[in-house]
Amino acid sequence: MIEWGKSNVFIYMIRFASTDCRRETGNIKWDLQGPLPFGIADMDIESPPCVVDALQARLNHKFYGYAFMTDELRAAITAYLKTKHGVENAQPEWLHELPGCVPAFTLVARTVCPQPQHEVMVCSPTYPPMLHCHEDARCSLKSVPFKFTGERWEFDWEAMEAAVSPNTKLFLLCNPHNPLGRAWSREEMEKVADFCERHDLILCSDEIHCDLVLDEDKKHVCALTLSERLQQRTVMLSAPSKTFNIAGICFTYMAVPNAELRVAICKTQGHSLPTLNVFAYAASLAAYTHGWEWHKQLLCTLRKNRQFVIDYVAENLPMLKTRHQEATYLAWLDCSALGVESPHEFFREKAGVYLDNGANFGDPQCVRLNFATSPEMLTQGLTAMKRAVDELLK
Repeated sequence: MIEWGKSNVFIYMIRFASTDCRRETGNIKWDLQGPLPFGIADMDIESPPCVVDALQARLNHKFYGYAFMTDELRAAITAYLKTKHGVENAQPEWLHELPGCVPAFTLVARTVCPQPQHEVMVCSPTYPPMLHCHEDARCSLKSVPFKFTGERWEFDWEAMEAAVSPNTKLFLLCNPHNPLGRAWSREEMEKVADFCERHDLILCSDEIHCDLVLDEDKKHVCALTLSERLQQRTVMLSAPSKTFNIAGICFTYMAVPNAELRVAICKTQGHSLPTLNVFAYAASLAAYTHGWEWHKQLLCTLRKNRQFVIDYVAENLPMLKTRHQEATYLAWLDCSALGVESPHEFFREKAGVYLDNGANFGDPQCVRLNFATSPEMLTQGLTAMKRAVDELLK
């Protein structure tokens, strides 16, 4: 157990899942991604005890009818936005619930880009659904690559200015970034705000990883804290799913200060998405209300795992390039020096290790490794990757 402070009060322990307990449970990661899965953003860590207790209590109620987002949950999320992320003027009425961020991208794109010539702008590589939501919305995509400066990935402002057009209506951003692991600074986010304001763009900021900033000298900069002007053109998306490892409950919320935009999005949604289930509300309320001591330990665990990956790759897999991961538990590995057509397929076939395919994010020579697992699992997976690379280089 871990002791905090001098109170002699022991709080929750981070508990890693065993391989056996996750297989044959209908889990995408463990049942569909091979013997050594390091793909989808699903932590091999038990959800917080407070969430488990809340779900058990709701299960014991024995009535599972239609549910709605209660005032209590709205108040909890509003308080969280104010206290954790400095959105001082956050209001409960800004919130609208959805079953996930992925349908939210399409919903916002359909609202903001109603004509085929209208463009969604993204910077790549990025979370794959951002590269495809325009297809569902029946509009166009404008993708601008990030640039690597030798130390970190940054926005290519010149390229963005050259690419934007009067048809560009929406800018989609991962904040913090998946898969690059950047926790954007306030200066960078202010430049994003300026870019969106000058070109009359709606900003849709996916902040689902906002509570997973691993660098202790950095802090998440919520798009809703930049200016009241930008608030009026911002849709902020978030959820407890990544922070508290409850993605399967399917609860996301969007915070939309602009009432006219909020109404338009809801009108576009119509009856196209399901209402949320009673367990989603129970788990989310418990997480936002009682999950923060567990969260402290989670961050400590993820920092250790991040360093383990960095050290192992540097010592044993020097042909792979890792960049400093400021946030998220998803390492972005550049495998171009291996000289294989698809690093994803190479490691899957030769090592039995499933890594997310960088081609889906916009860079086929990279893979994404989920390090939110046990040290034993990390060691097993990285060792298998080393054996495959050693064999390749013989």
